[in-house]
Amino acid sequence: MRREDVISLLGADWTAYESLVREALRSDISLLDRVNASLLANSGKQLRPMLSLLMARACGKTNGDSLHYAAASELLHNATLMHDDVADESSIRRGQPTLSALIGPSSAVLVGDFWLSKAVKQILGTTHESQAVRLYSHTLSDLARGEMLQLQKAESADTTEEDYFDIVHCKTASLFESTCLAAALSVDAPQALYDAAGRYGRATGIAFQIRDDIFDYWDEAAIGKPVGLDLKERKITLPLLGALRNAPDPERLRAMVREIPAHPENCAVLHRFVLENCGVEYAAGRLNDFINEALAALELLPPSQERDVLAELARFNAVRKI
Repeated sequence: MRREDVISLLGADWTAYESLVREALRSDISLLDRVNASLLANSGKQLRPMLSLLMARACGKTNGDSLHYAAASELLHNATLMHDDVADESSIRRGQPTLSALIGPSSAVLVGDFWLSKAVKQILGTTHESQAVRLYSHTLSDLARGEMLQLQKAESADTTEEDYFDIVHCKTASLFESTCLAAALSVDAPQALYDAAGRYGRATGIAFQIRDDIFDYWDEAAIGKPVGLDLKERKITLPLLGALRNAPDPERLRAMVREIPAHPENCAVLHRFVLENCGVEYAAGRLNDFINEALAALELLPPSQERDVLAELARFNAVRKI
């Protein structure tokens, strides 16, 4: 199913969600309004609010809280991206210059703070305010923890598969999970459906990140964006971990990761090692495990078109090229 088809299915809910985001970002500062307009024009897939509204419908009937929580998930997501780009000194995202590259890191952090404050405001005053605040605050804690753990592991290059999934949960899956949980919460879903929504969100978020990590070992021309960035930043992700499983001297390869700042040529050697030792195939196998976990969670939801679309979106992680 195409993105346009999902938006068409969501219809008035999607239109109302977009209006909430636009109104939330309106200010009396022309510079900020211009920056926000540019960010909205390049807002990416908006997968999280899409999942949010679909999950709310799959668990019940959408209402005002459902719309506000969908808006909160998108505002929070983009706020953390702005902060991440500053922390990672990234100059490109989604094929475009990052906000940090355009207006400077300090200003980008301030804009990110503005978006984050507007995400919080979407939650305040909703029927399930206290529960939703706990969900999203836990995610913010996870995001910070995951970023710090990833920085620590980039220095030591001793990332294990357990560490990798810890980082992925914190930096990606936690927001997917809280997005789906908040959606179920908004429609007063019974406990069994609420738990299933969370399991679906977490598994789909992990699968989503594994796919992104696989992209880093693809042909750049095939996906239209830079590859090899994880290795340059000394991030040991699942494809490399998979290849290391059968390496005769894994510590030598980890030492090569640590030495990348002084020896950038190590990136090409490690990239080739992953491709020649089935690292991508290993990661793809684990990705399918999490897709199946997401699909199993959906089986607990009542049959609906929205449940079917959620299943399609989970499966799409196995084949997407963007």
